[in-house]
Amino acid sequence: QVQFVESGGGLVQPGGSLRLSCVTSENSLTHTAKGYFRQAPGKEREGVACISRNLRFTHYAPSVEGRFTITRHDVNNTITLQMNSLEPEDTAVYHCTTARFCGRDWDEGRFLGSWGQGTQVTVSS
Repeated sequence: QVQFVESGGGLVQPGGSLRLSCVTSENSLTHTAKGYFRQAPGKEREGVACISRNLRFTHYAPSVEGRFTITRHDVNNTITLQMNSLEPEDTAVYHCTTARFCGRDWDEGRFLGSWGQGTQVTVSS
């Protein structure tokens, strides 16, 4: 089973930036897409961003489009999520995740693989 090392969360003021990083212990042969979901208290789980392996196709939730950027570096099994112009609504626990596909299936939580333990992001003044 894939293991995760997640880092980069913290407290930031509205309008600020954070960068999340996730290192996986290996690259799954089936669940080749990687990305982040987030979970806020009292809210449903939301797929934030994902990136495919071969074509580096990226997909973002409408709520973060234009503010967040996801990249991956398979040499060291790392993905990063650069989060700019953060808003209080971005406050949540962010989980690194693998999946079979990046796109609509990701949005709907289908064909997901392993999950990291999560890192807290708090946007507050």
